[in-house]
Amino acid sequence: MPSALPVSKDRIPSTLPGPHRLPKLVPRRRPQTDRQPSNPAPPTPALPTSPALNGHSFSHPSRRILSEHDHQLFLTSQTHDLIVSFVFTLSDSVRGTTVSEAVKSPAAQKPVVAALLAVLDEAEKVLARCPPLDTGSRFGNPAFRSFLEQVDEALPSWHQKLGVTDPLATEEVSTYLAQSFGNGTRIDYGSGHELNFVLWLLTLRQMSLLPDSTFPVLSLLVFPRYLQLMRKIQSTYYLEPAGSHGVWGLDDYQFLPFLFGASQLVDHEHIRPMSIHSPLILEECSKDYLYLDQIQWINASKTVQGLRWHSPMLDDISAAKSWGKVEAGMRRMFLAEVLGKLPVAQHFLFGSLLPAAEGMSKDAERKVGEDDVGEVEVTVDGMKHKHTANSWGDCCGIKVPSAVGARTEARKHGEGGELRRIPFD
Repeated sequence: MPSALPVSKDRIPSTLPGPHRLPKLVPRRRPQTDRQPSNPAPPTPALPTSPALNGHSFSHPSRRILSEHDHQLFLTSQTHDLIVSFVFTLSDSVRGTTVSEAVKSPAAQKPVVAALLAVLDEAEKVLARCPPLDTGSRFGNPAFRSFLEQVDEALPSWHQKLGVTDPLATEEVSTYLAQSFGNGTRIDYGSGHELNFVLWLLTLRQMSLLPDSTFPVLSLLVFPRYLQLMRKIQSTYYLEPAGSHGVWGLDDYQFLPFLFGASQLVDHEHIRPMSIHSPLILEECSKDYLYLDQIQWINASKTVQGLRWHSPMLDDISAAKSWGKVEAGMRRMFLAEVLGKLPVAQHFLFGSLLPAAEGMSKDAERKVGEDDVGEVEVTVDGMKHKHTANSWGDCCGIKVPSAVGARTEARKHGEGGELRRIPFD
């Protein structure tokens, strides 16, 4: 038998007691409670109380953002902060709340909420009276202009239902609702028009017609009713995405369903961001969650199967670890890609309830001054604004056919019965 090897004092097993015992290895990781998010969500600014309007002078809203200088003034203005506060407060109000719960809440029974829904119902009746022309084109249908003309005629009576009787007040407030259906000249629609619907609600709130207790219902009952109406309008008139990028890659038309919808799903026990790829979850839960409902609509309106092909940004977002991260990203995107983009912001309207900042252009007919070196003034579709000399004119956009129009026209010719799959998918 060979003799046992001597044990060196430098090789004492870690299991032995004594001063030579090896310490227990501990991962070099901060406790979960000590971690700070590397990119926190933009906070919700305090929402000021509704102003006193005794002796107030109303004015017709007009475009005041003609240049990058005007846009920078807007981004640092009180009106910008008011819009951010209102939108983020609407989003905060639905956290952990389903559509079914909002419908059953006492706020849903308020007369002003019923009046808002009645206005949207009347708009849908106007849509039924203005059928599209059979042009055979996938681009915008000119019958959309007849729809907008009838909407303009009905605006005063609609606002009387809401308690707005002053003709000047009606003229100011109704302008935002009229703009929320899209642009009749270009026959297009985008996130800027969607925002005008929320600004319409904001002006009504500024007139003390919408108490803050109605905010969850506005987000989960009134706003979804508007979305349903816009889907019918988009499908009827093949509205083109506003600009050549829609909302810069997130969706052709809408943005706010993703912000409100992500807030709804924060800390949900079962539904995860990756759940948007599950047809069963979309079918069962879309009626209660705006994010899932919008995803389901997008899938139904495209001619190609799969989010990765028709909505790659939404596909990427689904890899997020939590809905809290998705919501934070949506907040940052709203600030940067909606309010922070001149091609979108140049369509904003400023009146007495949402005033322009001091120093902004007086109106859309102002001529370019000598101080605007490097910018040229152009008029596109009747709207005067500025381009930088080396820009591609993204604000004017490139005509892009409606996806739902392409699918509908294909069905008319016996094609497009099923979604196409990419050959190498």
